[in-house]
Amino acid sequence: MAETNKPLLIKRYASRRLYNTETSDYVTLEDIAVFIREGREVQIVDLKSGDDLTRQYLLQIIAEHEGRGENVLPVDVLTDLVRSYTSQAASVVPTFLQASFEMLREGQSKALENMGKASPMANMPGFDAMRAQQEAFFKAMTGGIMPGSTTPEKEQTGDDLNEIKDQLAALQEKLSKMSK
Repeated sequence: MAETNKPLLIKRYASRRLYNTETSDYVTLEDIAVFIREGREVQIVDLKSGDDLTRQYLLQIIAEHEGRGENVLPVDVLTDLVRSYTSQAASVVPTFLQASFEMLREGQSKALENMGKASPMANMPGFDAMRAQQEAFFKAMTGGIMPGSTTPEKEQTGDDLNEIKDQLAALQEKLSKMSK
């Protein structure tokens, strides 16, 4: 069994094919994205020069997801990132982004803990639907890895997703009736 505490080494050949050194087979960018979603660290190096290409390929994975309409990064954030490369803010941005993502992970963990506890909101109509939607959002944002766990949870089936959509629609309908 592979040692998961060290990065999975992927070698890029001159033909630009990516080779998984643990399983001795070729992989795609989507395969690499799956490894990362499963919580695995990945390192991609050029076979000939030994250059670390990890950042380049991670950015390419993000660009492909954004290009397919899986928009996680708002245009304003992307614009600010581009601006940060040409300003003195560039030295602050990486630290800020890292701290922001850490706060997001901690906030998700606390929110899920609090949602499980008895609270006055628990008696509110539609609370269960709201909680299910919030959990689905956290799973989507973390690629299925929930706070406090080291492995992704099983993917939701289409039925689960449809149920969440129905619950969200019912909650939205109740909220619109309450505001009238």
